This record gives sequence, C-alpha cells and structure tokens, in this order.
Amino acid sequence: MNQKSTAISSKESLISLYLDNLDLIKENSAETLNSARQSAIENFKLLGFPSAKNEKYKYIKVEPFFQKEFEKYFTPRCISFKIDDIFRCDIPSLDTHLALVLNGFFLPNKSMLVELDNGVIMGSLAEASKKYPNVVGKYYNSLASNEEDGLVALNTAFSQDGVFIYIPKGVVLERPIQIINLLMSDENQMVQYRNLIVADENAQASIAICDHTLSPSEFLTNVVTEVFTNKGANLDVVSMQNQHNESTQFSHVFAKQERDSVLSTNTVSLHGGVIRNNVHVLLNDEGCENHTYGLALVDRNQHIDMYSFIDHAKPNCTSNELYKALLDDQATGAFNGRILVRRDAQKTQAFQSNNNLLLTADAKMYTKPQLEIYADDVKCSHGATVGQLDMEAKFYMQARGIGEREAKLLLMFGFAHDVVKTIKIEPLRERIDDLVNRRLRGELSRCHNCPMHCC
Repeated sequence: MNQKSTAISSKESLISLYLDNLDLIKENSAETLNSARQSAIENFKLLGFPSAKNEKYKYIKVEPFFQKEFEKYFTPRCISFKIDDIFRCDIPSLDTHLALVLNGFFLPNKSMLVELDNGVIMGSLAEASKKYPNVVGKYYNSLASNEEDGLVALNTAFSQDGVFIYIPKGVVLERPIQIINLLMSDENQMVQYRNLIVADENAQASIAICDHTLSPSEFLTNVVTEVFTNKGANLDVVSMQNQHNESTQFSHVFAKQERDSVLSTNTVSLHGGVIRNNVHVLLNDEGCENHTYGLALVDRNQHIDMYSFIDHAKPNCTSNELYKALLDDQATGAFNGRILVRRDAQKTQAFQSNNNLLLTADAKMYTKPQLEIYADDVKCSHGATVGQLDMEAKFYMQARGIGEREAKLLLMFGFAHDVVKTIKIEPLRERIDDLVNRRLRGELSRCHNCPMHCC
C-alpha cells in the first residue's frame, strides 16, 4: 500500500467511524456541543491530518499515529476500581477542588456538576452544556481553529465530555482547582475530550492539570482546551504531563484575554512517548498581560513538539514567553514560536526565549522563534539557544569539592528551575521541583504513594 492510499484510508476510516456512531456521539450531548460537529467533520474532510508541508508541524509526522489500531468508546466504560486505591497524589498540602476525568469522560464523585457557595461551577462539560446552555453556548468552540487544524476539527467532531470551569464575576478562589486526567484501559485506546475554562470579570483562580497513565496500554490523546479571561480577570493554569512511553498526546490550548486581564500558562512535560503542545493566545484588548512557559524533559526515543502563537491585537499589552527543554539519549524536540504584533497594537512589549540543552551527541533540537511586527512603537525581542552544559561552571563546582555527576545534575536542575519557579501554587511548585530532580537522576518520575509506574 503506498503512502497516498494509506493517508486516505486513515482519514476516511475516522470519517466513517464518526458517521457510523453519530447517534451515540450525540446521545448524551446537548445541542451546544452537537451543533458544531457537522461543520467540524467537514473541515476534517478538507484538511485531513497536518503534514510536514505544514510549517507548524514540520518536525512531527502526525498521521502514522492515527493508523495504529485503537479502540474508540462513545460511552463511559464501566471500570470497577476505587480511585483512592490506584491514584494517590502525595502532595498532602495541596488542598484543591478536585475534578477527575477517566478516558475522556468526567468521573463524578457525588454529582456531575458542583456549584460552590461563591458561585463557582465545575464538573462535566457534557452536563454543563445541558444545565447552563447560555454560558457554555457563549464560549464553546468560539476560539478553536477548526478551519485551520485538522486535529482540532477532529476533536470538535468527536469530543463528548471533559471539564467545565466557570469563575463568576469578582470571585477570588482561594483553593486551586485540580483536574486529573487519567488513562486506564486493558486495550489500546484513542481518547478525545474537551475542556472549557471561563474566568468572568475581575475573577481570580489557579488551576492545576495533571495527566497520568494508569495502565501499560498504548494511548492516543487529542484534547482541546479553551480558556477565557474576561475584563480584569487573573488566571493561572499549570499543566503537568507525566505519561508513559507508549502514550502519544496532542494538546491544543486556545486562550482569549480581554482588557486588563492576566493569564499565565505553564506546561511541564515530565514524561511521554510523543507530546505535541499547541498554545494560541489572543490579546484582544488593551492592558492584557500574558505569561507563557514550557519545560520539557525527554530521553530515549521520546519526542517533544512545542508550538506557540501569541497574537497582540490591541495596544498596550505585554507578553513574556519562555520555553526550555533538556534532551538526552536519542531524544528529539522542536520549538516553533510566533509572536504577531498587529498594525494597531502600539506600545506592545513582547519577549520570547527558547533555550535547550543537548546532553548527548545524538539528541536533536529544532527551533524557530519568530517575530512578525506591523506596529512601529514596540519593544520586542526573541531568541533561541541550543547547546551543552557550561563546562566552565561545572569545572568551577568540581574545583570546590562537588563531584562531576552532582555538578552536572545541579546545572541541569538550575536550568529547569527557571521555568518551575514561575508556578505560583507553592506545594505544586515544590512537588514538581522534586519530580524534575528525580527525573534528571533517572529515578521513577511518579508519586511516592502511587503504585503505578508512569515511565
């Protein structure tokens, strides 16, 4: 079978899968979610999978991952287990509002939706689309680029559930919200789900997202998250990706900021076979402040692919972007970052930096920082580095009695900590520091109390 016919069959098989199971897909979803499906599948028919000809996906071949045999479920599977017996987070001081997702479906504790005393709503996106159609309908699918990216269109067509979070006007949420995405199956499985996060005017909240695999099967995940920070809102989102080598993860984050809002996103990729992280941010009014961070630790034959697009659409906005990666063994990575400053976006300040450490001669990193500026009164910079550890710094440490291995580990940890230190949730920051340290030392990057080996 030649490459062309294989590409057609993999795309067509997913389209057929959608059409054959459309009733099941739509059965437990409200019209808010279902109304976007038809145009999305039509877009996927036109776009297909991103190819190497697409500059955004130049260093990752997407289609072969979808040619593998995966089970696809359109109703939650009945898996008998006690979550506390399988997954126990060992950050006792991390007091959070908890939301669990198992194989793409919200896993209720007592109910599918929880409304806190302060009006915060969190729980199943499918349930929220039924109970709060006006809120979900206002925001859902208004940012996702279904017309530009076939993977996003595929998610819009297939996704049935995920997490919905709404922080009302003026509410300051003291306890963080923690979303734990769990993958567990005795079969290889494809999972697609959707998250919708809305911070209304002057609302403040911190959200931690943790991705884990709890069984050794192969998993392919394609997830889309839409984030809205309305006027004066302040939102901090930290994502920790810690899956095993048989996992492939495509993550798409679309964010829109309104006047005087602050949004910080930090994605820490500790482990995973293949990870592709897309971040799109639209600074849609004056006074917006954006911070986009990313850290990746990859070894063996793992691959990390990072894409970001920061769109300065209005004047007097600031963005800071820092991505770092450490690559060992035969690992490969890519960074493609684009900052757009539109013609009317005067007084823009935009800064982008991508720094990478190659720990072996076989590791490879491709980087492409970009600035596209159409305004003249701006302060912008971008840059990238790819290199090895600082031998002079290592020699300096060894000369003061620190062993060679420990000197290397300290330098690597300091390199990574530049990103980790930006995490505002202190117990989570300390825990990720510990995980990074143990990952660099070659130890299991898993929670002490968790019986599952995630690497």
